Formats: sequence, C-alpha cells, structure tokens
Amino acid sequence: MMGSLEGDFMSALLDLWHSIMGIVTSGDWTSLAIMAAIAIAVGYMMENFGSIVTSTFVALVAFGLASYVVAVAKVGGKNAGTLAQTDWHNLLGLTVHSLLAYAIAFAVVIGVVHVVRSLVMR
Repeated sequence: MMGSLEGDFMSALLDLWHSIMGIVTSGDWTSLAIMAAIAIAVGYMMENFGSIVTSTFVALVAFGLASYVVAVAKVGGKNAGTLAQTDWHNLLGLTVHSLLAYAIAFAVVIGVVHVVRSLVMR
C-alpha cells in the first residue's frame, strides 16, 4: 500500500514539473517577458524571505493585470469589456494544478532574485 502512495505522489510531482516546464517553454515570449519582469521586480522589492507567499500572490495578480493590459493594447482598446469578461471566465476555469504551477514558477524566480540581491547588497 505504501508503494502505491509513493508512486501517486511522485506521479503528481512529475505532472506538476511538466506543467511548470510547459509554462517556461511555452514560446509565448510576451507572457514570459511579463512574468520575468514582474518576478524580478517583486523579488528585488521583497524585504525578507518570510514574505515569499505574499510576494508570489502579488506577482500572480500583477501578471494577470499586465496580461489583460497587453491584450487590450493589442486590440487597440476595442471591446475591453468583452475581453475582461472573457479573461474573468478563463480565470474561473483555471485549475488549481495550473495555478500552482504558475505560483511555483514565480516563487522560484522571486526567491532567487531576493537571494542574489541579499548577497550583493551585503
């Protein structure tokens, strides 16, 4: 019985890893640039490592808003309300697995930036 539980856990971790790698290797350079800029900014502004969860949440919200602004800019401001409604429905349909993958990706970059900044600023 214990082997099955360990196998399920490892399978879930591997599935999560593939989701994270799917985000990083998605090929959507605009989204990746937005993610990187937000993660670097939040990691730089983070005061201590104890606020990694809060910082990750802020980065996820900022990413959602920035993605919406970019989408509105691409259509020239037309149908911004319809786009907002579509984005809201897409957010409601987002799985916990996908949200966790995005959160882990942001948290890792934020943490690395914070550690590098802490080492450089000594």
